[in-house]
Amino acid sequence: MTDTHTKPKVIISSLDAERLEKVIESLPSKSFPGKHDLEAELDRAEVVEPKDVPATVVTMNSTVRFEVDSSLEEFCLTLVYPRDVDASGEKISILAPVGSALLGLSQGDEIEWPKPGGGMLRVRIKEVSYQPERSGEYHR
Repeated sequence: MTDTHTKPKVIISSLDAERLEKVIESLPSKSFPGKHDLEAELDRAEVVEPKDVPATVVTMNSTVRFEVDSSLEEFCLTLVYPRDVDASGEKISILAPVGSALLGLSQGDEIEWPKPGGGMLRVRIKEVSYQPERSGEYHR
């Protein structure tokens, strides 16, 4: 794990934090390999009211354009709760390693994130093209 001082600041809305804690608590401990890493991110996050989330921060249900360093592939996906994942290929679960890595980051941030089975994934946020809070949607 990278030193905490080199990690970008993480900002999460109080609504997302509350819902994510419930999701994590509802999972059997072995069913989600990245559980500890996601919990660590939530613990170090600055939790703010939904209306105070900066417009360039990735929140739940945000659509994000990001790049995976190892492949230089660019993706545009919406970060969702596990129950909202569908077959469209346009959504990524918060429980997926890349999904966990995206939450709370700001446009321009990069983070290294553990991959299941070992190794690291470096993710760079290019753009937050849609954010519910920025659109005034606080209760989704």
